[in-house]
Amino acid sequence: MGRASPGAGGLERPDNVIYPAAQRGNSTSRMEGKAGYLQKPKVELHVHLDGSFKPETILHFARKRQIEIPADSVDELLKIISYDEPLSLTEFLAKFAHYMPAIAGDREAIKRVAYEFVEMKAKEGVIYVEVRYSPHFLANSKVDPIPWGQKEGDITPDIVVDLVNQGLREGEKAFNIKARSILCCMRHMPNWSLEVVELCKKYQNDTVVAIDLAGDESLNLEAAPGHRLAYEEAVRCGVHRTVHAGEVGPPSVVKEAVEVLKAERIGHGYHTVEDPHLYRELLNKEMHFETCPWSSYLTGACDPDFTKHPVKQFMEDRANYSLNTDDPLIFRSTLDVDYNIAANQMGLTEEEFKRVNINAAKSSFLPEKEKRELLYKLYEAYDMVLTTGL
Repeated sequence: MGRASPGAGGLERPDNVIYPAAQRGNSTSRMEGKAGYLQKPKVELHVHLDGSFKPETILHFARKRQIEIPADSVDELLKIISYDEPLSLTEFLAKFAHYMPAIAGDREAIKRVAYEFVEMKAKEGVIYVEVRYSPHFLANSKVDPIPWGQKEGDITPDIVVDLVNQGLREGEKAFNIKARSILCCMRHMPNWSLEVVELCKKYQNDTVVAIDLAGDESLNLEAAPGHRLAYEEAVRCGVHRTVHAGEVGPPSVVKEAVEVLKAERIGHGYHTVEDPHLYRELLNKEMHFETCPWSSYLTGACDPDFTKHPVKQFMEDRANYSLNTDDPLIFRSTLDVDYNIAANQMGLTEEEFKRVNINAAKSSFLPEKEKRELLYKLYEAYDMVLTTGL
């Protein structure tokens, strides 16, 4: 979900997951039988770290740091910060302020949420994930304004990236999956963007693989040249680029992302289909759409009838897209939820499941050698004949 102001959160236990009405019931039974292929290895490209914290961890650090949050138990916290019916963007964003102060500005907390994120994704059958976040939203020093009402401390955006990298690397070793990160610029904070691209450059060989732009799509790029300058620097230095666009905004935002910011992938991109010429152009270019079906329902980004969802059109048109969770804490979900929606309400077949994940791997921001290794693992897991043109 694109953010317009600070924050977001994640969850690991199936008992806490809220499923769409057609999906509710025992998590394991839904994955058996005809849908057994859904248990095979997956690739996830669009998920926010600040949307993936464990509620237990939020409560732990709130108590340890003596930070007041509006809940004393996991159940109470989830009632406040998660939901299963569509809300407005303002209501969605308000969720973050309830818990981000417990994590932001604390070395141990930042490293731990990154480590636990990798653990969570490993349990969901993900073998490669790209997790995104704004370093500034977790900082309390050398950031203007300091987010979440924090007092000034000593955690700079640079230190945040280093801590997240440590957590991801330790998680990789512990859970035997690969995790990389994407650093987010925020549309309402263009003064942060040049620092974001510099951090991408500094940590390019230490988990960071790309830059992103998230936030309110109605904010004009021409009025915020910091974003354009940051993306120009990213192009110049070989930093990969994705942009939240066409989630709730019109196709023109997608066009701007591709033509002005030189985006290589589009975050969400649902409303691209409203401009047939642009949509056909991006299909021909094999532009990758990072889709999040359950998120799009809860944020009101798309028609609530999943049989009319743009992802279904992406399937029919053999578009290049992936399935992702976005903000699993607030949406109280796992990747299983999005795959089951796609399978049960959009007609996702086993063949399409394989195509989606292979395309996700091909569209990942890994170096070519690592990308080939990832593809090999998928082909092997999917019992597919290996070809030389990985």
